Amino acid sequence: MANQDAVRLDIEGTVATVLLNRPEALNAFNLDVFLGLQKTAQAIKENPEVRVVIITGAGDKAFSAGLDLKMVASGKGPTEIVPNYRQGYDSLYNLKMIFTMYEELAVPVIAAINGYCLGAALELILCCDIRLACDTAVFGLPEIQLGVIPDLGSTQRLPRIVGTSIAKELILTGRRIDAAEALRVRLVDHVYSKDQLMVEAKKLAEEIAKINPRLIQGAKRATTLALSTPLDIGLRMETDICLGSGSGAEMGEAAQQFTKKE
Repeated sequence: MANQDAVRLDIEGTVATVLLNRPEALNAFNLDVFLGLQKTAQAIKENPEVRVVIITGAGDKAFSAGLDLKMVASGKGPTEIVPNYRQGYDSLYNLKMIFTMYEELAVPVIAAINGYCLGAALELILCCDIRLACDTAVFGLPEIQLGVIPDLGSTQRLPRIVGTSIAKELILTGRRIDAAEALRVRLVDHVYSKDQLMVEAKKLAEEIAKINPRLIQGAKRATTLALSTPLDIGLRMETDICLGSGSGAEMGEAAQQFTKKE
C-alpha cells in the first residue's frame, strides 16, 4: 500500500513547505517519495497563492540519504513511474523530470538541508534556487561506488554550481563532504546551527514573499537564463522579461520610501 504521507505539503500563507517524510529510513527515496514529489510539485504549480517553497526533511538526522538501497537490494525500484528504470532512455529521463519540476516552478525554491544529503537527495537540491544547510549536514554522490553513474541531473547541474573540477572530484570519487566544505565550494549558500536552520529558511522565504510576485518570478526566470544563454541573447531576454513583468511600475513609490529612510 502506498504511503500517502511520504511527502507532505504544508501551505502557510504564501509559503509552501515540502517535507520528505520517511524519518525511520532517513527520508530515503522510494516509489512513494518519487510519486509524492511529483504530486506536490504539480499542486504548487497550480496554486497561485504560493510565492515561495521550502524543501526539507523530517527528523533530525537527514534531509535524505538518497535512493532507498534496501529497495534496490530487494530488486525493486520506482518502476511503476518509469518501467525499466536505469535501462530505458525515456524511462530514466521521465524520472529525472520529477526533480526538474521543482527547478521549473515559477516561484523560488529554498532547500533547508537538515542532515545527510546523499545521492538522489543532492541531485534534488541542485534544482533549488537557494540552498541552506545545518552545520552537521553531510553531502555526497556515492553512485559511482555502487556501480552507477549519477543519473538524476548532477553531472549537468553540479558543474554549473561548483565548477567543473570540484564537480568531477565529487562525482568520480563518491567522496562525502561536510557543511563547511560545501559552503567553501559554493554547493550551499549559508550554514546555520541545526536549531536555527528552519528559522532562517522561513525568515528568508517570508522576506521574498513580501515582494511583488511578478517581479520575483520574472527575476528568477531572467537569472536562470544566464546558465544556458549567451550574454547578448540573455540581455535581450532580460529586457523582454522586465517589461513583461511590469518591472519599474512601482519604482517611483519605492524610491520615495527609500529616500524617507535616509
